[in-house]
Amino acid sequence: MNGSELSKSEVKSPKLSEVVLSKLEEMMLEGRLLPGEKLAPERELAKQFGVSRPSVREALQKMEAKHLLERRQGDGNFVTDHVFGKLADPLFDLISKNPESQHDLLEYRFGLEGMAAYYAAMRGEEADFEYISEKFAVIDDVQVENNFRLESEAVYEFHLSISIASHNTVLLHLGRSMAPLLINNIEKNLQLLAQKPEAANRVNAYRQKLFDSVLSGMPDQAWGASHRHLAYIEEVILTLNDENSRIERTLRRMRQG
Repeated sequence: MNGSELSKSEVKSPKLSEVVLSKLEEMMLEGRLLPGEKLAPERELAKQFGVSRPSVREALQKMEAKHLLERRQGDGNFVTDHVFGKLADPLFDLISKNPESQHDLLEYRFGLEGMAAYYAAMRGEEADFEYISEKFAVIDDVQVENNFRLESEAVYEFHLSISIASHNTVLLHLGRSMAPLLINNIEKNLQLLAQKPEAANRVNAYRQKLFDSVLSGMPDQAWGASHRHLAYIEEVILTLNDENSRIERTLRRMRQG
């Protein structure tokens, strides 16, 4: 019997609960459902997907069995906080404490953020751009507080929003899994850049160009803006490190003399 001779009874359609499960998992992969986020009530999900509430309930139960979902009694269903894994703490400690690793992370960001910006400008939708705009505005809000940690987290979230807009699940979840290291790298860079007030202004200007290029839907310009933004940070940090090394050598000679 060939494929054309199969009867309808022999070709099984997927259960509606499996369809709902697949759609919810897709939303997780695309960053439309975030760790710790509360899902809409069953009745709203049923309306959204055009299925019955029992089908939604069965899909949610399957998600819970996969440890993708956490059911909180009387409070609803939440995406599991640890659904998107991060680097193990021992490895994080080794990398974060190694000065050379900070340069490696900056080089890593050249590739990750550049590609994300390129594809976000190419594929981003209006809702994506609104989300990027929200995250971009947060950076301005926290900069007045002179808190490097808060600013680094805001900068990370801005770049993550661009990864979401790229509609590339690998780029998104690579960035998410590297969150502790990337935030730590951004914070260390901000601390160094603070030694040169004019550098912080230049970085803000480069970030503005990145933002404008992505929202204008210009992939090549977005890639270039991302590259110039990080290249400038790298240049300033290398210059500062060289200056600090010269100062340390001078002080050692003075003490020896």
